[in-house]
Amino acid sequence: MSASTPSPRPAAFSWLLARAHLARRRTQNLLTVLGIAVGVMVLIAALSLTNGFSGALVDATLRASPHLSLNSFAARPVSPELERLIRADRRVEAFTPFLADKGLLTRPAEQGRDAGVDFTTLFGVTPAAAQVLELPPEQSRTLAALGPGQVLLGAALARSVGAFTGDTVRLLNSQQRRTELKVAGVFTTGNYLIDSAYAFTSLGTLQALQQTGNVTGYQLRLRDPEQARAAGLDLTRTQPYSALPWQDIYGTLLDQLALQKRVIAFVVFLIVIVAAFGIANVLTLAVFEKTQEIAILRAIGATRSVIVRTFVIEGMVLGLAGLLLGNLLGLGIAAYFTVRPFQLPGDLYFITALPVQVRWQDLLWVNLVGLGTTLLASLIPARRAAGVEPARILR
Repeated sequence: MSASTPSPRPAAFSWLLARAHLARRRTQNLLTVLGIAVGVMVLIAALSLTNGFSGALVDATLRASPHLSLNSFAARPVSPELERLIRADRRVEAFTPFLADKGLLTRPAEQGRDAGVDFTTLFGVTPAAAQVLELPPEQSRTLAALGPGQVLLGAALARSVGAFTGDTVRLLNSQQRRTELKVAGVFTTGNYLIDSAYAFTSLGTLQALQQTGNVTGYQLRLRDPEQARAAGLDLTRTQPYSALPWQDIYGTLLDQLALQKRVIAFVVFLIVIVAAFGIANVLTLAVFEKTQEIAILRAIGATRSVIVRTFVIEGMVLGLAGLLLGNLLGLGIAAYFTVRPFQLPGDLYFITALPVQVRWQDLLWVNLVGLGTTLLASLIPARRAAGVEPARILR
């Protein structure tokens, strides 16, 4: 090289070498990119479906469950003071006093139909419960219009008992008292556990059955369900009530969903690890094939950092291409299942359809972890290439 010709910068020289190496192994490089892309695609799709499953299950659960329950330490009449505090709290959207009981529902045998029986959790509520619970409009109107001696059954509970709108069922409550209730309608939340166990009647009906004028407490719907814990603490600080946010009621469910997501993410992430080994394999083969070329470069002045940078660039190009393609494929699958949700049997998975929910936090950590794994896979052969001794190879 003449004195008048400027020597290439190390970074540009490394990029030039990396591009030349990548151009020679197109088929193998394409397979490596596809391996990473498939791993990232499956990871994004799995996380999106898991997020959708968790979100749908929580939403279905909260349709027939209050965000916050304020339960009295001892049975007592409605509390005007507590109601004043609830109305003054801007976080509260709606509330209702309630009375809870458990009982056995039965339907006598009729001609052509066998008898039906099942256990239920029965709530006595006021018409305001229609604003506390988020049922479909027609079912919500039925709940608000419940009269004396009427009951609203969960859809799965109604099927189990064999009682539907207009039928009469018999109730044996926890205090061994009996009454007859007329089915005013059925409700569906999409959560099989609720639809198969819950029933609603008017507060007066349940109070008359229990021969009391007291209530169990209050059920509240909040503008933001995540504020249930804080709102409960504030409202019960000076009142003889205990706060029961929905996170505590369904804590086990939330923990199971979180564990499920972590396990799925870990198992699918192993695919990305395997694909990263593909990058390491490609670069390691390149080091073996180009040992003499590396030795010549070192002999004419190429530093260890230039050699390391060259192979790291090769690995990062393959990794970034795989990540980009994997993101596009993963988001494409998510978009497909958004348009056409996967149908599920409600009695097995609690919800009837599997929606998709893509979170940018998941995309961020998937790409960061994928990029970090790719970088580590590139460094191993890069350090091996930098360790080539020109004198021993060219001897």
